[in-house]
Amino acid sequence: MTTKDAIDLGEFQFESGESIPSLEVAYETYGEFTGDNAVLVCHALTGSAHVARRPDAGGETAGQARAWWGDVVGPGKAIDTSEYYVVCANSPGSCYGTTGPASENPETGEPYGTDFPPVTVGDWTRAQRRLLDELGVGRIHAVVGGSVGGMNVLDWLRRYPDDVERAAAVAAAVRLDAQCLALDTVARRAITSDPNWNGGHYYGGPEPEDGLARARQIGHIMYLSKKSMARKFGRRSAGREAVREEPPDPAAAFFPYREVESYLDYQADKFTDRFDANSYLYMTRAMDDFDLAAGYESDADALAAFEGELLVLSFTGDWHFTVEQAETLAEACRETGVDVAHHVVESDHGHDAFLVEPEKVGPPLSELLSTGLGGRTISDTDSDTDESESFAPVHTSLFSE
Repeated sequence: MTTKDAIDLGEFQFESGESIPSLEVAYETYGEFTGDNAVLVCHALTGSAHVARRPDAGGETAGQARAWWGDVVGPGKAIDTSEYYVVCANSPGSCYGTTGPASENPETGEPYGTDFPPVTVGDWTRAQRRLLDELGVGRIHAVVGGSVGGMNVLDWLRRYPDDVERAAAVAAAVRLDAQCLALDTVARRAITSDPNWNGGHYYGGPEPEDGLARARQIGHIMYLSKKSMARKFGRRSAGREAVREEPPDPAAAFFPYREVESYLDYQADKFTDRFDANSYLYMTRAMDDFDLAAGYESDADALAAFEGELLVLSFTGDWHFTVEQAETLAEACRETGVDVAHHVVESDHGHDAFLVEPEKVGPPLSELLSTGLGGRTISDTDSDTDESESFAPVHTSLFSE
């Protein structure tokens, strides 16, 4: 059984202190709830509630053309919807059905634009908790998420530690490092410097598509590794059928239009058709703001109340959320006595590995849900010091030599 719906949670006060009179949350559910088999999946930056394939959905949900984790979540998959009741909700501030900047402000009859309150990862967690309450779900068997969705998972563990039995933070970190903060800053400025941005009140007129396109291109570079880019594109020129719409300057026409340029342009065009520029600003700021230790003495202190099991999954080629950052999280858990395993996946796909390598992501997630951290496919850096140290230098920054 699958459900695609939206629910009005009524008035919602954000962590900023600002409120809106009505927060509508778009969500999808898969499987049957038996009382103790709920699994909450938290989506990444530009994801939606459409986490698994839906035979009755025509392949599309709220502008997202395909299920973003369809090879991991579904009947017979790692997160088996024939066994678990899977819930995925679109986060506040996004644009896939949940109230955000593009939504109508009931007090004015116009889109909120940048009058929408600032949004945090904590706001996502609180909205999910209220949604689960409405669905009759109390304690959840597991909460799972990748990238900033993994930060969402960590916020669940510090905010509602008694509500979670098991958790998986995939390709995530306790906070962003300075390099990623800087790149997100440039991406946002690409949007806000677009002449059509109009202070965020562009709805009904020309939209800041060029700025959003540049922001997305920066994001795609962050998600790939040096090795994966070399393998996919190298320095090859694009085929004759791939032609620049218009060279950025007259001299550019002399030089080849490379495959990597063509790829970035194609991804940007697709993205501007499906995502809202203001939502990109709001979602990246929420990610940048997250710090597990905020309000606590340390990361360990923030997790001290969680008595369940946490699987930390990292990828050697990921320089966005590195193996070292994942190990910092695992060490914080060990310090405070949280049952944790840091499972490192050998991959040169970069940050996108958690989306494109289900054969590596699926087995440890499946065993976490079924048997816990003792599953045979789950490894832990703490169990072999030499092995864990060998992972440290593998990742390389895209911009370092």
